[in-house]
Amino acid sequence: MTIPLSITEAAALLRAGRLSSAELTAAVLARADALDPVLGVYLDRYDETAMAAAREADRELAAGTDRGPLHGIPIGVKDILATVEGPTTAQSLVLDRGWGAGRDAPVVGRLRAAGVVVTGKSSTMEFAIGAPDPAKPFPLPRNPWDPATWPGGSSSGTGAGVAAGLFLGGLGTDTGGSIRIPAAFCGISGLMPTFGRVPKSGCVPLGYSQDHVGPMARSVRDCAAMLQVMAGHDPTDPDSATVPVPDFGGRLGRSLDGLRIGVVRAHHAPDGADPAVAVAFEAAVATLERLGATAVPVELPQYAEMTAVSLVTLLAEAFAYHRPTFRTHWADYGTPTRLFIGQGLFVSGADVVQAQRVRGMVRRALADLFGQVDVAAMPTMSMGALDYGRMDHLGDYFGLMHTSYWDPAGNPVLAVPMGFNDRGLPLSLQLAAAPFAEPLLVAVGDAYQQATDWHRREPAMVADGPPDVDGLPRPSGRVLPPDPPAPAEAVAATAQLVERAGMAVADDELAHLAGGYAGVSAAVDLLWAVDPGDRPPALHYTAVDPAGDGRAVDPAGG
Repeated sequence: MTIPLSITEAAALLRAGRLSSAELTAAVLARADALDPVLGVYLDRYDETAMAAAREADRELAAGTDRGPLHGIPIGVKDILATVEGPTTAQSLVLDRGWGAGRDAPVVGRLRAAGVVVTGKSSTMEFAIGAPDPAKPFPLPRNPWDPATWPGGSSSGTGAGVAAGLFLGGLGTDTGGSIRIPAAFCGISGLMPTFGRVPKSGCVPLGYSQDHVGPMARSVRDCAAMLQVMAGHDPTDPDSATVPVPDFGGRLGRSLDGLRIGVVRAHHAPDGADPAVAVAFEAAVATLERLGATAVPVELPQYAEMTAVSLVTLLAEAFAYHRPTFRTHWADYGTPTRLFIGQGLFVSGADVVQAQRVRGMVRRALADLFGQVDVAAMPTMSMGALDYGRMDHLGDYFGLMHTSYWDPAGNPVLAVPMGFNDRGLPLSLQLAAAPFAEPLLVAVGDAYQQATDWHRREPAMVADGPPDVDGLPRPSGRVLPPDPPAPAEAVAATAQLVERAGMAVADDELAHLAGGYAGVSAAVDLLWAVDPGDRPPALHYTAVDPAGDGRAVDPAGG
């Protein structure tokens, strides 16, 4: 059978009686049989329970019980979110297999209550960070547009699975871009909701204050349908917002007349950028203008500084979570993961505090920006998918990824396809809005997709079948040593920090860690060069007289 491209289309066919959930689920599982040996989408499949859920959805729909547009739709769940069917591994040998066992994360439970069919756990980067390590016994995710390329991280399997039609929607998480990067590389839509809009309990943490759980699907309309179910307060997440859940699709189909689109061009065409990105971006802006929007050139406030906030905060929070396990299982982590998170050693408590002060300053500036424009538009990436043969140099491409700015800001951000480069790899448009303005954001993204067909393109392997996996390049899993090598004093200082943390790190990896100090230090120095302006204006306050007679005194002597 022909698998529908989108959740929206499949839902209409299910309700018209032209398709059953059992037929749809069997078809996507059969496609996974054919394509997944190459794509590495699934870490674990739940064929039996998926088919049982599909048959139950068919019985309910036939009896007139309709749980909404997701009823009977097969989805994949990133393997850092708990599901009742099996263990959550975070694609790591380190995580206790009892973590989350026998439970659904709240967001998974909400989707299941809406009638979705969970087909399995999709692959990720270890603990949602780093790069693939083929030395570990986990699937190697590949991009269906070109299996010699990376589908992006860390929601790799969800992105590739949606693009190849192995399921119609999926869950991803985003701490520095992990929904939007694979959405961009795989040519699908990905929505990072406002921080707190969707509960993140039941999700293995990466960065406590930057983790977002969000939907990934072929279309913006599909993402809105998923978010409608996923959103809402949950007391198990202390960061869960207590705001009402709106109708996320309530503005769909409206004209963009009068809408102000802030067009961001600064910082998004760095050295090494694919020239096709600028061409596609200008065409996307022109499309929004034809739809009635007014394009207004803007700059994002403190772009470099907020990117530094994202890095410093993520490193500190990730290291705080992993430090106890680093003491006993350092070598069990994949090399890219441990060497990235290990750089949290270089972030002090004072650095974290300064990062949060700068974060607050930029959030206030963004509130001003979104008082002037309704939505901001920029490229998601300045390149197409990265070749696996270049993964040893992954750090060289961070400047071409424009996602991390938004994670500490907490605004909702949408990534949608906007064309292809000369190699036939997808390119992506990024749209951002004010906090909790997802209905507006969805409306703009959907209007763009109604005027274009980039999101409806399918990789050739869907029709032609996969290539021979033995002929495809593999990442080495190596992390290249610093060039030039870290100074001896930096290595010695790193060794002291490692010892103080109670970790045992081999000499060669000490040199690698020390090589990361310069980059972290540069980010920290950038933050300390900023005066967020929120200090008390003077030392003038009341206190209790130490003599103990209860008189209020002014410590400044007034």
